[in-house]
Amino acid sequence: MVRREESVPFAFVAESGHFHSNVTPPRRRPTGADMAGRVLLGLVVVAGLVGSLLLGVPALETPQPQDGRPDQPTAAEGR
Repeated sequence: MVRREESVPFAFVAESGHFHSNVTPPRRRPTGADMAGRVLLGLVVVAGLVGSLLLGVPALETPQPQDGRPDQPTAAEGR
């Protein structure tokens, strides 16, 4: 702030530019549309996580051989 050169009869008037209140205004209550949007966003996130698990778990499983023998590389069959 720029200091004034003229004298001010009351000190609090001169310092009023430096005062900042620490009191915050009350918060707005969310409307029904706000709440519906938050719920919808939460459902989309949860559905995405569940979908990624449903698609990802089968891809992580190792295939089991059908004949019961352990799986061997094809190079070892000719020996």
